[in-house]
Amino acid sequence: MVIMALDHTRDYFHFSAFYFEPSDPAVSTLPIFFTRYITNYCAPAFSFLAGISAFMVGKRKSKKELSGFLLKRGLWLVFVEMLIVNFAWYFDVHFHSPGLRVIWSLGISMIVLAALIHLPKSFLLTFSIAIIFGHNLLDNIHFPGNYLWGILHEQDTLKFSESAKLYVAYPVIPWIAVMSLGYCLGILYDSSFDSTKRKNILNLIGISATVLFFILRSINMYGDPIKWIQFPGIQRTIMSFFDVYKYPPSLLYLLITLGPCFIFLANTEKLKGSVVNFFSTFGRVPFFYYILHLYVIHLIAMLFAQLTGFGWQKMILDEWVTDSPALKGYGFSLAIVYLIWAGIIALLYPVCKKFDLYKQNHKEKQWLSYL
Repeated sequence: MVIMALDHTRDYFHFSAFYFEPSDPAVSTLPIFFTRYITNYCAPAFSFLAGISAFMVGKRKSKKELSGFLLKRGLWLVFVEMLIVNFAWYFDVHFHSPGLRVIWSLGISMIVLAALIHLPKSFLLTFSIAIIFGHNLLDNIHFPGNYLWGILHEQDTLKFSESAKLYVAYPVIPWIAVMSLGYCLGILYDSSFDSTKRKNILNLIGISATVLFFILRSINMYGDPIKWIQFPGIQRTIMSFFDVYKYPPSLLYLLITLGPCFIFLANTEKLKGSVVNFFSTFGRVPFFYYILHLYVIHLIAMLFAQLTGFGWQKMILDEWVTDSPALKGYGFSLAIVYLIWAGIIALLYPVCKKFDLYKQNHKEKQWLSYL
């Protein structure tokens, strides 16, 4: 949750963000590239852990009740994405160019999972793995402007009229399979499951996925629509090697993100202390924090735009912030971006801690489960 905010802070405050893609090895630098790259771990972890959470909730409910819970939660998340989240990104009351991003993908995945949980676990596990490993076979299939295909597997801007368009940043394949994989592996976190065995299984899966990434990426034939190339300099070659596709997430993207996530989960379960407590505070109120951090980042960006002579009005957007020509020349160095990010986290921590305590002390209020 904390790392995610770094990428969003970079979008609104980094000078170079308005001139080139941070993941483009031809023009980026290692610090900028890996500032963007480290945030790649966020969305796959969110989706996978949401699947585990669904399994844990299902232990207290019947399949029918769990389906209803997932359906309602998924519809709520789609609504939030379309209205609350999109307004946070743009501050545009006319919603000229709303987007379907990570909250949308989580919502749709929950809606699909509401049906998938009725399948046999073995079939669902096979289905999840098959989608994750096989969906790149669809990379060469293109239907520009096709609403269904844009939502399913190809990042696209869907135009309904001259003034109405919808940007699909997160096509649902293979995100639905990442969540259903988490649901299948939720059994690892059952109270009856041996913790040492869980650690060994997660380490085995994580190391295997990471090794497979390096093998497939080296072969450079399958698993990602972007082939890596060798540049004259080693730094750009390294960036090209790790520049894997996120929209939709390729097999290689998921291997190199979920693999290390499994290893992290396996080896940090028993960590305790003030540092763990600090980060856990955000993890216990993830949705509340997610919505809040977007509004805080955007409001602070308006203030900085005003103070640097651009005017706060420039931060009322009718397109994605880094695509706004009026903001070229605005922004700060990467070091300043990191400082702003740290300040935002410090600002949000006491608010999240207070809300976490409120949730813990008012478990009888069901509406809090939607925040």
